[in-house]
Amino acid sequence: MPLQSPPSQELPPIEQLRAVVAGLRSPDGCPWDKEQTHASLRAGLLEEAYEVVAAIDSGDDANLCEELGDLLLQVVFHAQIAAEQDRFDFESVARSISEKLVRRHPHVFGDESAENSDAVLVRWEEIKRLEKGAVEQSIFDGVCDGLPALQHAAKIQKKAATVGFDWSDAEPVLAKVSEELLEVREEMAGGGARLEEEIGDLLFAAVNLSRKLKVDPEVALSRATRKFVRRFQSVEALAKEQGAPLQGQSLEVLDLLWEEVKRRE
Repeated sequence: MPLQSPPSQELPPIEQLRAVVAGLRSPDGCPWDKEQTHASLRAGLLEEAYEVVAAIDSGDDANLCEELGDLLLQVVFHAQIAAEQDRFDFESVARSISEKLVRRHPHVFGDESAENSDAVLVRWEEIKRLEKGAVEQSIFDGVCDGLPALQHAAKIQKKAATVGFDWSDAEPVLAKVSEELLEVREEMAGGGARLEEEIGDLLFAAVNLSRKLKVDPEVALSRATRKFVRRFQSVEALAKEQGAPLQGQSLEVLDLLWEEVKRRE
């Protein structure tokens, strides 16, 4: 016989989810769920967020719906843990973000106006600084150091752009990418003592180019990586068709297989 009854289907869906999580965390709930902490759930939270991104990229609505549910579970789970310790609860989380959105959109919920999205972002940062109530030591205050490297670079560049430290268009950024690539070549020829630094500068310039062209560098690189995997798997399949396993093949043969796969796409 079940230890608990599932929540009533008459409850709103979000309340059903909260009841399920509370049940899992209750004394007669699930041993695994009862052991979890904010720290132990950290890796799962990141994984679920990335799976949502992958679902968005796939264009599969059913998968996106499922992955958003998994991500929502993480939010409810963390709120439940905090509620058990009388720190805050799900209502506090929902109320806080609702109030923040109203506060930071005075052009929608107030009497201000915003002519474009750039103006919206500038005003957002102004309001954010006022909310913090602290004297800003740097324009980079508040940028999370734990972001993936590409996202972190893009965030830092956007912050610098808010005070005018930015090129007007993509052309000079293209020149900067070429300059950084040349410096990598020179460092390779000179022994490579500063190669990591020069490649870092090249990547930073490439992120800047992505930003100026309004391309998310994280998304662009993820798609390029998936494309490479898809093509290489086709190379593997083609080699198998020809009875020639990849192991031990010359680069010239692999390149021929690669070009054949590209022609078939």
